[in-house]
Amino acid sequence: MSSHQSQTHLESESQSAQQLAEQSQTPQLGDHISENIDRAAERIGSVWPIHSFVTANPLSGFEDQPFHEAVAEAQRLFGGRGYPRPSVFQQAWETGQIDPEILANELESRGIDRKPETLLDELADAEAAHAADADIDPATETVDCVLSKWLAAFVDKGKAAWPMPDRDEGFYAAWRAVAPVDSDVPCSDSDALPETAPEALEDALSGSPESRWVDIVEHHLAALPGWTGLIKQRADDDADPWQTEYAITLREYLAVRLTLVELLDAPLEPDTTSSSADGTALETEPIAEIWLTAWERSYRERLLSDIDTSVTNPSQVNNNARPAAQLVFCIDTRSEIIRRHLEEQGHYETHGYAGFFGVPMRYQGYDSATETDACPPIVDAQHRIVDRPAETDDTAIASHERWTDLTTATRKHFKRLKTDVVAAFPFVEGAGGAYGSAMTTRTLFPSTVTKLRRAVDERIPSSGEFCSPTLEAHEHDDHTHADHALPQGMTFEEKVSAAETAFDLMGWTDFARLVVFTGHASHTTNNPFDSSLDCGACAGNAGGPNARVLATICNDENVKAELRERGFHIPEDTVFLAGEHNTTTDEITLFDGDVPESHQEDLEQLYADLERARAGAAAERLESMTDADADEIDPEAAVEEVERKAVDWAETRPEWGLAGNASFVIGPRELTEDENLDGRAFLHSYDWTTDPEGDALEAILTGPLVVTQWINSQYYFATVDNGVYGSGSKVTQNPVGNVGVVQGNGGDLMTGLPLQSLKVDDDQPYHQPLRLSTVIHAPLERVTDILNRHDEVTQLLDNDWIGGLTVIDPEQDNQAFHYQDGLEWEPEIGPAPAH
Repeated sequence: MSSHQSQTHLESESQSAQQLAEQSQTPQLGDHISENIDRAAERIGSVWPIHSFVTANPLSGFEDQPFHEAVAEAQRLFGGRGYPRPSVFQQAWETGQIDPEILANELESRGIDRKPETLLDELADAEAAHAADADIDPATETVDCVLSKWLAAFVDKGKAAWPMPDRDEGFYAAWRAVAPVDSDVPCSDSDALPETAPEALEDALSGSPESRWVDIVEHHLAALPGWTGLIKQRADDDADPWQTEYAITLREYLAVRLTLVELLDAPLEPDTTSSSADGTALETEPIAEIWLTAWERSYRERLLSDIDTSVTNPSQVNNNARPAAQLVFCIDTRSEIIRRHLEEQGHYETHGYAGFFGVPMRYQGYDSATETDACPPIVDAQHRIVDRPAETDDTAIASHERWTDLTTATRKHFKRLKTDVVAAFPFVEGAGGAYGSAMTTRTLFPSTVTKLRRAVDERIPSSGEFCSPTLEAHEHDDHTHADHALPQGMTFEEKVSAAETAFDLMGWTDFARLVVFTGHASHTTNNPFDSSLDCGACAGNAGGPNARVLATICNDENVKAELRERGFHIPEDTVFLAGEHNTTTDEITLFDGDVPESHQEDLEQLYADLERARAGAAAERLESMTDADADEIDPEAAVEEVERKAVDWAETRPEWGLAGNASFVIGPRELTEDENLDGRAFLHSYDWTTDPEGDALEAILTGPLVVTQWINSQYYFATVDNGVYGSGSKVTQNPVGNVGVVQGNGGDLMTGLPLQSLKVDDDQPYHQPLRLSTVIHAPLERVTDILNRHDEVTQLLDNDWIGGLTVIDPEQDNQAFHYQDGLEWEPEIGPAPAH
């Protein structure tokens, strides 16, 4: 072999070795990139589709940091403010919502001796200094615009007339195929682009030091947090059929984005020269934190003054008279209003329990083509439950299906008219006049539509009237349905456990003749955010199905017998039934098909009292939406007005939802039953005397408390910065399929509540942005032991994501103890902490 051949051979061997080395490094490089993406994605909060709106903390990825540090970091990353504007604090100060003495104590404890008015001026000056936003790079704007356009096309759930091609290949592959036909993308040939998403990520990141990857990835995920939050949620949902069919991941999103960044010559690295967060804010509490803390403590002091501290042993408070009925409502703040008005009608007991009623299920309604997880996101569905009609209800089934078929055909027809110009013209010629008249009536005379809807509802049976949840596995007619290994129905032990848990958590020892598990839903028209008004404990779905499941379980004679063996003294004449509270109109529907004749008189009295309670609640709700005094509002007129709001398609504020929420009270109803809490408190029933081991309280603190903190944080941040953490005005929103809304023509998917859900008008807020205050009626030692076992809950307290925790200890004469840090407590009177 010549020297030249030898050199060529050596070079060939060297190249082969280099190629082998590069090939062996590729998986390692890909693994490093994936690890960095996973780390960066922790900062992005999940966003649920708008048809199943789940209220969640948009800064959930920052809860491992103190609140003031987290909001400063989030401001740098997302551009959103973390505290109310100075004008909001000033209004709260001037209207007496912030107690001067409490504010003075907060300032003194931090060594601040300036007057409140001076501090407000300083906050306003600082606000003005940061008002000028940094210029947005034009190329980055184009990247956002192009990416949003194709994301909307890819995640569409059957609404688009012309769906994006090749979606079954994944987002990157589908985008790569259409990129050459997008006039905004300088690419004429797909082959010029990296073939796969991993290759695109490697091409984009390999030129930067690995130490910068997390910052780069985090920056690009945060550029469109609405879209990335939706992708994160969808990728985590193993039951989403659209994700199964058309998969999209954050890796594919980044592959497309970073490829566009290179094609459009946009900056890859974040701009660190114009950080909107003041560096000192990360190290010290800002003045705004002091104002917020004082506001929260002022509210909490008023709440504690309303609590009846004479209640030590709840089981001894009730007299021997058996209640007319017991009604269990969701802990939702709107339930506080209807519960109070119902209790005024007679000897009724009302209780609070998480609205999925302890039944984490994947549910399919009788006339629904889809399934939904009817449980909070922190709980995995454990059972698959479907509705099946009773064989004896042929007439009701036929009537229901005729009406359903008619409305379904009508909806399909109008959808076709939207996309078929040829079909639209003859429709206008033949039926346009009648349709125009209907639109005019709906627009100008919504009360007429209300009466028509009521008449239809009276004639057409709902599925809940002739269907029952299938709780036995043999009742299911699709046994081959794998459904991700979810069992069909429930076993006998699971049924008993669901009932036992409910009674344990609420501390029940006595039962009325009628026991009603009351879920809740809402009814509005032309409202993309309608599911945000449904049950938060049911992941933005109605709670009636869960209530019907628990009622069916408790009526099972075998279940009752077993519960009696376990110490629950359920009388033979106790009948359980389900109901559903329409929070928009305060109407409560009872599913009473199984109530025997012997209980009809009780049932009729309950119906009459529910109607009177409804009228009172409706008047109170209207007072919050108008300038009228509740005492001046005619109850009958109030009912008509809330019904009008429900069907008026021009109504931007059909109801307030959970706006106003500020506290969570865990304890017996006797603590608060004689007080008006203004619909601001989540109320969970709990009797410490029936929970000697603390298991029930532990379940409440690790479940409902976490969910209510999510809800409270969603409302807080959407109020504080609606443009970043909310969704702006409904007037300028445009729906994107059935996954969300954007402002104007496109851009990022909006992540939170609209302005109309939070403010009376542009200048007058309704929701007060306060972190959740929590009050627990239980022995202090019991609460401390539970917190000591659950770092995830203690973290929320120590990092100030919960506005404050007060324990009222019945073993210490109902002495109040306020949580400090590190599992330490301070008694309400006296400086020494209690351990």
